[in-house]
Amino acid sequence: MTRAGGNGTEEGPVHRIPVALSSASVYPLSVHDAFAVAGDLGYDGVEGMVTSNHDSQDPDALRTLCGRYQQPVVAIHAPTLLLTQQVWGNAWNKIMMSAAMAAELGASTVVVHPPFRWQSGYAGNFASGIRAIMDDFGVTIAVENMYPWKVRGREARAYLPHWDPRPLDYEHIVWDFSHAASAGVDSYEEIRLIGNRLRHVHLTDGFGGSRDGHLVPGRGQQRCAEALQHLAGTGWDGVVVAEVSTRRARAAGEREELLGETLDFARRHLGRSNTELSDSSRPGT
Repeated sequence: MTRAGGNGTEEGPVHRIPVALSSASVYPLSVHDAFAVAGDLGYDGVEGMVTSNHDSQDPDALRTLCGRYQQPVVAIHAPTLLLTQQVWGNAWNKIMMSAAMAAELGASTVVVHPPFRWQSGYAGNFASGIRAIMDDFGVTIAVENMYPWKVRGREARAYLPHWDPRPLDYEHIVWDFSHAASAGVDSYEEIRLIGNRLRHVHLTDGFGGSRDGHLVPGRGQQRCAEALQHLAGTGWDGVVVAEVSTRRARAAGEREELLGETLDFARRHLGRSNTELSDSSRPGT
């Protein structure tokens, strides 16, 4: 991992890990709402998940939102979920269009899921294919850790070659704490082992078992605080993205309270002030 100057003296300015908001955190609201909430709460940017929502697919619309709310797009989440199978055609087209949009918006990272079991042709050259697209568009494509599916209590093979990107030939990895909880994996230990391959973090929490809860960090069993402290202590140069579920928020302001709590948790354990909004900490627009 790259170590930045840690004391702000002759070694250079203190490195601050940005904390951004995933647009998935405001579902079922729109990407527009994600920018508004991120701006109101003082996040450092937005990760745009491409969905059937038109604005999430349109770089011009996203650029307008960036300017309106002073929130850069730090990453694009490609539409590689089950719920977005109809968005942008075949699997390779989804990744290429996501990479093109990321490059156009100045976002450094594209988040992708591992191929599904029924995408055998796509899965066969997935690692080499995403490397080629990275070279073509000049962005990082990082593969997210998933978790085993269970049918009638037995594990079903849902991903090819596997739901776990760690032992596979992927240059860059996204680590999701809720997925790790569902897989029965300790995020703190695994993040330490992943080392330089870790490019991006989805900050959330969960309990063991098959349910993917995407809880506010600190409300589950993952060692989120220790993991963030480790990243800050090593001078990690990626982005932490809040990806928590607020679908059950009903009362006025409840969604904002959950996402504000997540931001406070992240900044506290990254060694940053909760009120710090310095432009120097923001990724480039």
